[in-house]
Amino acid sequence: MTSRRLIYIHTPIFLCLFCLAFFLSPPVSEAGEDGFKPIFDGKTLKNWDGDPRFWSVKDGAITGRTTKENPTKGNTFIIWRGGTPGDFELKLKYKIINGNSGIQYRSFSVPGADKWRVGGYQGDFEAGDTYSGILYGERFRGILGLRGQKTVIGKDHKPKVVGSVGDTNEIQQKIKKEDWNDYHIIARGNHFIHKINGVTTVDVTDEDVEQRREDGIIALQLHQGPPMVVQFRDIELKEFPKANKTSSTDGAKKKVVLIAGKKSHGYGAHEHRAGCILLADALNKSGLNMEATVVTEGWPKDSSILQDADSIVIYCDGGGRHPYNAHLDELNKLAENGVGMVNIHYGVEVPKGESGDAFLRWIGGYFEEWWSVNPHWTADYQSLPAHPISNGVEPFAINDEWYYHMRFQPEMKNVQPILTAIPPKETLKRPDGPHSGNPAVRKEIGQPQHMAWAYQRPDGGRGFGFTGGHFHWNWGHDDFRKLVLNAIAWTAHVEVPSQGIDSAPVTVELLEENQDYSKPDNFNPARIKAMLAEWNQ
Repeated sequence: MTSRRLIYIHTPIFLCLFCLAFFLSPPVSEAGEDGFKPIFDGKTLKNWDGDPRFWSVKDGAITGRTTKENPTKGNTFIIWRGGTPGDFELKLKYKIINGNSGIQYRSFSVPGADKWRVGGYQGDFEAGDTYSGILYGERFRGILGLRGQKTVIGKDHKPKVVGSVGDTNEIQQKIKKEDWNDYHIIARGNHFIHKINGVTTVDVTDEDVEQRREDGIIALQLHQGPPMVVQFRDIELKEFPKANKTSSTDGAKKKVVLIAGKKSHGYGAHEHRAGCILLADALNKSGLNMEATVVTEGWPKDSSILQDADSIVIYCDGGGRHPYNAHLDELNKLAENGVGMVNIHYGVEVPKGESGDAFLRWIGGYFEEWWSVNPHWTADYQSLPAHPISNGVEPFAINDEWYYHMRFQPEMKNVQPILTAIPPKETLKRPDGPHSGNPAVRKEIGQPQHMAWAYQRPDGGRGFGFTGGHFHWNWGHDDFRKLVLNAIAWTAHVEVPSQGIDSAPVTVELLEENQDYSKPDNFNPARIKAMLAEWNQ
């Protein structure tokens, strides 16, 4: 909500002009600069519909109260009748004395004793010490994520714990008893995050296509049981445009733009154009709801091609030459609007500072000079985590210029490692340098390092970093290629099939197409063919 101060100017003309501007300016109920709009006026229940026996406005807050003499039979709700938001952020303050309550979103009306019965996603909270901040499915699959958990809900309608956002007891210590607390709910696509007093309490991705919901009503709960009082105030909603929905079930094809960098190393290495064309062709033939387009020679001459993209992939030379360095503001706006981002090989490196900070926001990590290293070695990925990007990908080992010791988000927050291996000591045989070694990485010799990772942004957007891709021939490895195809789809909020994205076998002849450099006289296709056969037998 905006506020104004009246500034007195002694000249009468200026005072009159100021007063005119003041009274012609937008009313304070409109959305502020941050996009949030009040949906409760602090005085009346306008646009709110609840059983008047229980709901009223007291002390500037929506107040629900039950007593021994006036109990509710079953949970009852006060429903906001101003819309059925899909992708949004909701902020409010709550206070509870006794009992249990919650904030319904993307919810639905259910038959009952009256019209105030609701089911759907719920941001739970209570007077006790266990459930505040969890994601509960009211008449809708039950508990979907306990406090401190990061979960993925599968096709079996059940949540699977895939990570942690914090210790539940430590989170509880940040919640005030019988006092006002801030609740923040973020719903973007099929990804949901709850925060209380600025602390993330749960992180849930709903891959249950059959039962998950794309939009629905907002409502506030008054729980049946012992007498209780719950209050809500400063309720603000920020909706995101329908055109930017991150679900893959809306019928429209998801648009993927692959940006191929300029000519680089030579035949068979850093073949950005050929690699992007190969990946785009596989995506377009996958049968999934995607349409991939390739832009060559770096940053597009007409950047409007990016405005309606669902994911942007860049495969390019990086560092000070990275095409993104000169377009950070434009890309930041796209990221804030939920656009996914994938960065391949040298495309994960940018200078420390403004560009590095942007990469931390967009993809969760980057190659930082004098911190990260870029040796050639054979990485043995003996296992992969439970994540859509890993669907159908078998453990594999392959030689590449696998960068490692990335600069990640502090404490790896919201970062899920995908490819992890232990680099041999020989990878640090070079002297210290901006890319070759440094004291920090040498302290971690023998420790696991991450060469590919997924990042779930707090606002629901997704990013992926992949440090392989030096050798063009490696795109002929089925698992290497499938992992990146899966990641691109995931960042575009397309459901990744359980077996992963299958693509036609890649032949030597296909790999020879679209390269930037002419084939050298000493090129031996038989060696590449034998390598492909060994990989994919």
